Amino acid sequence: MILKKAFWLFSITVFLLIVFLPGYTKLQELRERNRNLEARIKRFETENYLLQEELKRAQDDPVYQEKIIREKMGVVRRGEIPVKIVPLETE
Repeated sequence: MILKKAFWLFSITVFLLIVFLPGYTKLQELRERNRNLEARIKRFETENYLLQEELKRAQDDPVYQEKIIREKMGVVRRGEIPVKIVPLETE
């Protein structure tokens, strides 16, 4: 009698594992994916904040505007002489 009850208990346990284990592993995969997506969202929010701050600075700060114009566009003031430094090629 005890052996029969143990067999049924074992059978029910195996059946429950077969039924619920794939769902549990899928749940774990989805949780991991969710954590990865939340980390990406946090990185994008930080990047967005930094870009918005740079945009505000570019719109409001004339010194920063001049720096951008000089560095990115190569503009010089009237009377300045641009000097281009070319590194030596070593063989």
